[in-house]
Amino acid sequence: MSDYLVIVESPAKAKTIERYLGKKYTVKASMGHVRDLPKSQMGVDVDNEYQPKYITIRGKGDILKDLKKAAKKAKRIYLAADPDREGEAIAWHLAHALNVDDQTDCRVVFNEITKESVKASFKHPRKINENLVDAQQARRILDRLVGYNISPLLWKKVKKGLSAGRVQSVAVKMIIDRENEIKNFKPEEYWSITADFLKDQETFEGSFYGIDGKKQDLPNREEVDAILNKLQGDTFSVDKVNKRERKKNPAKPFTTSSLQQEAARKLNFRAKKTMMIAQQLYEGIDLGKKAGGIQGLVTYMRTDSTRVSDTAKQEAKGYIEEQYGKNYLGFYKAGKKQEGAQDAHEAIRPTSVLRDPKSLKSILSRDQYRLYKLIWERFLASQMAPAILDTMTVHLLNNNVEFRATGSVVKFKGFMKIYVEGTDDDKKTEDKRLPELVEGTDVKASKISPNQHFTQPPPRYTEARLVRTMEEKGIGRPSTYAPTLDTIQRRGYVSMDNKRFVPTELGTIVIDIVQEFFPEIINVDFTAKMENDLDSIEDGDMNWVKLIDHFYVDFNKRLQKAEQEMEKIEIKDEPAGIDCEKCGHEMVYKMGRYGQFLACSNFPDCRNTKPILKKIGVTCPKCKQGDVVERKSKKRRIFYGCDRFPECDFVSWDKPISRPCPKCSGLLVEKKRKKETQVQCTSCSYKESTQS
Repeated sequence: MSDYLVIVESPAKAKTIERYLGKKYTVKASMGHVRDLPKSQMGVDVDNEYQPKYITIRGKGDILKDLKKAAKKAKRIYLAADPDREGEAIAWHLAHALNVDDQTDCRVVFNEITKESVKASFKHPRKINENLVDAQQARRILDRLVGYNISPLLWKKVKKGLSAGRVQSVAVKMIIDRENEIKNFKPEEYWSITADFLKDQETFEGSFYGIDGKKQDLPNREEVDAILNKLQGDTFSVDKVNKRERKKNPAKPFTTSSLQQEAARKLNFRAKKTMMIAQQLYEGIDLGKKAGGIQGLVTYMRTDSTRVSDTAKQEAKGYIEEQYGKNYLGFYKAGKKQEGAQDAHEAIRPTSVLRDPKSLKSILSRDQYRLYKLIWERFLASQMAPAILDTMTVHLLNNNVEFRATGSVVKFKGFMKIYVEGTDDDKKTEDKRLPELVEGTDVKASKISPNQHFTQPPPRYTEARLVRTMEEKGIGRPSTYAPTLDTIQRRGYVSMDNKRFVPTELGTIVIDIVQEFFPEIINVDFTAKMENDLDSIEDGDMNWVKLIDHFYVDFNKRLQKAEQEMEKIEIKDEPAGIDCEKCGHEMVYKMGRYGQFLACSNFPDCRNTKPILKKIGVTCPKCKQGDVVERKSKKRRIFYGCDRFPECDFVSWDKPISRPCPKCSGLLVEKKRKKETQVQCTSCSYKESTQS
């Protein structure tokens, strides 16, 4: 038997670390937590300083038995769970389950799974950090007190199976508030005037700015006509030319939040998928014997810090100088620590910048490669020199009516040679060059166009926008973003429409109840303060029992009031206007986990159910009788099929369109691309593109 037992969380990590440490070490996996609060009861003694009752998690008995057996034979035990609050809590639970003294140097942490980092960490083991454990325990108990007290109320008053979590409820409330903003939005009219100018056979565009040097808005057509009537001919004089050099700095390396946002924008990944693949890259990929076998490719992926180690900076500096030259070297600063950021780890970066994505493309899966490439490029760009842009603003006058034209040209690409950060609005960052213009000369306006616009409501939240807003408001922490978004969808409180969150009727009902009886639960400021208080426990500045007691005393009063005053809400079934084909009773609309569906009103005698099908206005190309409808797979992915299924089995992942192919009369379908929708024929090579 080996002298030392090391316990990590996953088998993949165990295999990698065991190879790094050598024969004296046995490395086993706990598969996450081995103990937790019981599912069948509250598990928190509110009369005894909120002491938790921990039990072995169902299904973990054999794992724990195996760990105990190995622990008895080992001279020393090291607990090497992930380097965060959750990992510290797992280590603490393992210490108690295996009778390891948590005051001894039994805890080992590393931010990256590389041979150097792992071996170095075992030279400096430490005690289990009780403050970290207390902070995690406080979060777990708070969430249990909220969930296990409010949920039974919802079952009794609304519907079985409902629940209300602390952070999740705030996220749903934000989505509902945004939907209400959109519904109540009243568009306001405004106008703009653009002009196409001509100078020495070169054209450029300018826009109306104002009169007599003062900026002027154009709220209606009358104001526009007044400006147009003031213009004298089509000749404009160049009144002023402002030129300046501007520096554009690279984005910081990824935090958990910014990685989830950028992966959504550029790779179309959901937050859950991003974290799953990042975990794989962190725990290790087998690169083959020549490349050192299993290697962790990125640093720990749950972080809110942009710090980078000196070793990583130096390696990046050498790579940049060798590949691009000294003039591409940057001077990286981590920047000011964001309020509420724990700053416990480095930013998310490649463990070695020398492993460029191209060299790993044949080894990694497609998704692993794309995410690794994103992390690698972002980190390398963050260590590079700023881009230098030449900007130019031209003031053009006609009878004191001022138009302005702006241009920007990249003079030195700097970090932009590698990477440019994505945006939520998909604006393209293209060069907009203006011709050389001299003050006092004239240009001609070949075309002057008035344009009517209307203000737009705020957009619905995408996953990226919601994560960013949660981070800005201090709701949750890096480890909570992806699980929160997943939970609110699984519970049926929100659905996705065109990759944007829409609240369901069920979600709205639940949040209305919580708002009435437990307003603090969905108060953004209250939730953000709670997160800061949990950070204070971690820092040793606050006692966890006092924090929970301060919350629970008032919460319990509200709970008792809700028990007495909350009225039973009946979600009535709406008649669908069609009869059940199995028993003849009327079909009704029912609310389910994923929204509404059709069901027989004769339930439980008749259990006939149907999805609500959305017709897309296309006749089935296979049977020529049915209509093509929108359906959803088990993984909630939209596809298209014939409404006569199973009589007709036509299906398509791509949306069919009603007109035939002009080349062969075959079926045309829409294929979504990043910036455009491509229409193509399923039978021949015909294609056409339109902007999304």
